Amino acid sequence: MNLFNRLPGFSRAPAGKERVVIRLLPKAFFLGTLSLAIPSLMARLIDSPENSLTVMTTDIYVISLIILHWTVVFTVGIAAFIVMMMKGPAYVADAYPLNEAESLDAPPKWKPHGKPHGR
Repeated sequence: MNLFNRLPGFSRAPAGKERVVIRLLPKAFFLGTLSLAIPSLMARLIDSPENSLTVMTTDIYVISLIILHWTVVFTVGIAAFIVMMMKGPAYVADAYPLNEAESLDAPPKWKPHGKPHGR
């Protein structure tokens, strides 16, 4: 049994920039994370152990930037995936008869109210 039937005559759109973006996401994820971690590593190498406030503040900023970077990469990935799926083949659902469907010739099954309530 086929769950989806392709729409006849539908032509698939050619792949575009979304495939390039999806292929570059892992590289951007890892290189971006490593480059954002460099200030934290440098703060540990340059600063003295007595000045831990600078190291801790740098770590907080770096962690927040890394989480922001991951969120942006994830959001761009979702957007590229949606564009890729929208360009895919179109599907049509199987038709099934509606037992309670009204036809244009039949009288309506609901009863309109003639008078407003309260009078």
